[in-house]
Amino acid sequence: MLAPEVTEYIKQAGNKMDAISDDVDEVNKIKYDEASTFDAGKDKAKFRQYDDACDRVKNFYAEQHKKQTLAYNLAIRKQVLGKVNARMSVWEALEMLNTLVDESDPDTSVGQIEHLLQTAEAIRRDGKPDWMQLTGLIHDLGKLLCFFGAEGQWDVVGDTFVVGCKFPREIIYPDTFAANPDSHDPKLQTELGIYEPHCGLDNAILSWGHDQYIYEICKAQSTLPKAALSMLRYHSFYPWHREGAYRHLMNDEDEEQLKAVNAFNPYDLYSKSDSPPVVAELKPYYQSLIAKYFPAVVEW
Repeated sequence: MLAPEVTEYIKQAGNKMDAISDDVDEVNKIKYDEASTFDAGKDKAKFRQYDDACDRVKNFYAEQHKKQTLAYNLAIRKQVLGKVNARMSVWEALEMLNTLVDESDPDTSVGQIEHLLQTAEAIRRDGKPDWMQLTGLIHDLGKLLCFFGAEGQWDVVGDTFVVGCKFPREIIYPDTFAANPDSHDPKLQTELGIYEPHCGLDNAILSWGHDQYIYEICKAQSTLPKAALSMLRYHSFYPWHREGAYRHLMNDEDEEQLKAVNAFNPYDLYSKSDSPPVVAELKPYYQSLIAKYFPAVVEW
């Protein structure tokens, strides 16, 4: 029989754990798609100003639009998916990524781990579920492709678009697609191209990059919900979720996916003006979320 003081200690510890668990449950009851509040008062017109972007950004998109063909996308998926480039924890992957600066982004020049923590912390401040906070933390981890034999940043970052059909004018810098060989293939330049009406975006081939890669990693090796996977695969798909293109390819499920991506996008975009986070202070909290949804070692 346990001594009374030991029994009382266990009871108090259990009550504290229950209280913490209840607090977590309350946070997770908040709908992930409730309107963001962290960005109130921000001048959103200052973001995604591509007309005024530096030559680095414009040159990036010219190269991306020239080289992201249907043939390239079919080949790169066979080459990359199923191949293990590294085995490491999610946090180790974050630290590895931190030396990279995204050449396609006109809004920030901070290291990747700072941007990812800015995104996650904005989601956390708004009281969104822990899985969405974690999604904010990892959403750009697919940029590890830059260290795994990518030809350049053009096949890793930047706004994504569907290949295998006509390139719509809603894509940023649409005139640069004139250099893409697919633009001169009549079979690929109809509205549907290789697709059937309302086939569903999960069946469409999006331009290859970090979105698709981290989606594939998480689909295979995490327990994140479908809404998180939608946020990951489509967060750079601005022609769709911001400009309204590709409605003819959408099915009923895509309406729910669009809701998820639109719920996530403000945190990815508007947190870039926030103060840089203190990584060491936040690391224990996010490591606990990683442990909840990922194995200790992930195959990249």
